[in-house]
Amino acid sequence: MTIKEIQEEIIDEFSMFEDWMERYEYIIDLGKSLPLIDEAYKLDENLITGCQSKVWLHSEVKGDKINFTADSDAILTKGIVAILLRVFNNQKPADILNADLFFIDKIGLKEHLSPTRANGLVSMIKQIKLYALAHQSKLS
Repeated sequence: MTIKEIQEEIIDEFSMFEDWMERYEYIIDLGKSLPLIDEAYKLDENLITGCQSKVWLHSEVKGDKINFTADSDAILTKGIVAILLRVFNNQKPADILNADLFFIDKIGLKEHLSPTRANGLVSMIKQIKLYALAHQSKLS
């Protein structure tokens, strides 16, 4: 699936919920289903700066696509990173770099996060794109 198709799928899923309490519960459930990151990647160098809670993000190239693994010590943040990985995992670096993340505004995610969590969301996206940029330069 393309990044655009995945985002449309996420928008459809979030539209099924009546209110934000249900959406928060769904985000938390997504975090619980996030595959465990290898403990070897829970290093300070993999921590995302700008997040209120600890978020570890690791990437590696398989073929011409990037695979991400992540974890967080906060359950809601873990859910947010799970959504981002669903969008960006197994995508080509150029597609990640050129992605327009319209789903965040469409589902109202940023406006329903505390300012520090919203900053963390921006930091996570920025780090994912930095990894994509680094991997793209290696693949070229």
